[in-house]
Amino acid sequence: MSTGDAGEGLAVAASEALGITVSSVSPCAGGDINRAARLELADGRRAFLKFRPGAAPAEFHDEAAGLAWLAAAGSLGVPDVLAVVETPEASGLVLEWIEPARVAPVEFEEALGRGLAAVHAAGAERHGSRPPAVKEGRIRFSAATLAAPPDGRPDLDFAELYAARIEDLARQAVEAGGLDQPGASAVSRLAGDVARHCGPPVPPARLHGDLWSGNVMTGADGRPWLIDPAAYGGHPEIDLAMLELFGSPSQRFYDAYEEVSPLPEGRSRRVALWQIQPLLVHAVLFGGNYGRSAADAAVACLRG
Repeated sequence: MSTGDAGEGLAVAASEALGITVSSVSPCAGGDINRAARLELADGRRAFLKFRPGAAPAEFHDEAAGLAWLAAAGSLGVPDVLAVVETPEASGLVLEWIEPARVAPVEFEEALGRGLAAVHAAGAERHGSRPPAVKEGRIRFSAATLAAPPDGRPDLDFAELYAARIEDLARQAVEAGGLDQPGASAVSRLAGDVARHCGPPVPPARLHGDLWSGNVMTGADGRPWLIDPAAYGGHPEIDLAMLELFGSPSQRFYDAYEEVSPLPEGRSRRVALWQIQPLLVHAVLFGGNYGRSAADAAVACLRG
């Protein structure tokens, strides 16, 4: 099975960037939007290549910056960035290969809870800020973050940023056919009163930004590893709500999280609010029922 010309060309670029021959390249699992390949290096090591034909190199430079920012917290495994590579046809990111475990150890969720709390506690410059190595003006393809404050307004507080973000995503979802106009109106009504639903103010946390269960790996060492971030500074409950949207963290996870960083009162009442953003992102990218789910969540918040 071949990765195609784009993958083969990027493997050659990876050889040049790493200063070592890539002896073979083969497709592997990883990503809904991007493609993935396993690189076998001449010295016996493996590396992971994620790539997409037509992608701008800036996207992968930004992801590399996010990985480094999360790794700097020192509390969870994050793959080392080996290179950002490009050819005229495609761009990609070469990462340390993380060998997955067959079964997560019983301590995994506790380790993830404590580690994620420590990542969040490492903080960010402000709500909506991006990792320091990210250049202004770049926008991640998945539109998954608050990383670009509307109209270049870094003075906006988190509630204002979140309101602007979900309104913008609702507009994009309507244009993409993933959300109907009544659903967009429900999101807009919520955005107009979102501060009332956000709970008490919190310092900006260092967020993964796209933390569904598929972006948490169990390494062969039994440790939790974070992959595929859309990192930015924001409300810590957003990462937690996304874990619940596409997964089911146990009470052991939350107990361990709160040992490190107690959560504001009423967190469970805000889960639907924070899930609107990723649901709208999915409505933009994939359509389906995600738009309807986002609208239902907005209506539930308004009724609450």
